[in-house]
Amino acid sequence: MTVTFGIDLGGTNVRCGVIDESGTILAERREGTHCDASWQEMVAVMVKLVQGFADEYPDARAVGVGAAGLVTREGEIVYAPNISGFRNAPIREALTRELDRPVVVDNDANAAAHGELLHGAARGANYALVVTLGTGIGGGIIARGRVIRGAHGFAAEIGHFQIDPDGPMCACGERGHWEAFASGSALGRMGRERAAAGRAAKIVALAGDAAEAVTGVHVGDAAQAGDPDALEVITAYAGLVAVGLAGLANILDPDRIVISGGLVELGDTLFAPVRAAFAGDIEGYEYRPAIDIVPAQLGEQAGMIGAAALARELVDE
Repeated sequence: MTVTFGIDLGGTNVRCGVIDESGTILAERREGTHCDASWQEMVAVMVKLVQGFADEYPDARAVGVGAAGLVTREGEIVYAPNISGFRNAPIREALTRELDRPVVVDNDANAAAHGELLHGAARGANYALVVTLGTGIGGGIIARGRVIRGAHGFAAEIGHFQIDPDGPMCACGERGHWEAFASGSALGRMGRERAAAGRAAKIVALAGDAAEAVTGVHVGDAAQAGDPDALEVITAYAGLVAVGLAGLANILDPDRIVISGGLVELGDTLFAPVRAAFAGDIEGYEYRPAIDIVPAQLGEQAGMIGAAALARELVDE
């Protein structure tokens, strides 16, 4: 059985797993980092994690990395809006040299889409859209059963299409991108705005009675507890998520839409209003085949599992 390393490289954590060809995680470790770390520091963390498994899993012959940002086909991260160290960072070249193993590097959402396609909620779909709702918004487009990377490897940066030129500032420095309206960070901002208006007592209590400390997690927790203010915020937020999903569905016509990221844990508290709003936004809803909007099955491990699957392609070539 082919065993490979899968790495999910983010701004706050690096996850490394040893994963077999069925998508089963045999072992996993993580180490904290920070969004201001240099790419060299992040490479050092990844090398340390892989080498920590080397004696126990000597047959793990290749490494796959899913990383936030614009990743070229050569495995260079040229830019990431939320991680300052990712500027023209030759991650694949450096890891190949340090680990003396074949390495593949792709965008983290593409890796998650690959994982969901092979082992999760996109399995069996010829055309699907995978959307990651987290600090930002990432995406993966599946067409004819494959993840589409585009001419330069930058396809599916779906968080960065503009829905309002006068909207809030996005992390990339442009105004009104979908990410600025519908990411987990945006949900936190909506909660703080509600708190500033004096209408979010439960949410603020969960934030330690500090309105300025409210995050999307506090809004979600209060909503799941049935708090009316939080549920109103979630409904408004779900409408903004649906605007982007409907626009993308009008363009791409997927069989299904798979939602991944930390917000998936809200379950029907989020999915029910998203589906309802989506039905009102997409063209010809009552006349076209239904597009299922479903939670990812691999959860926060999708990127790591997908990256390991990409590494298997190196070994099997």
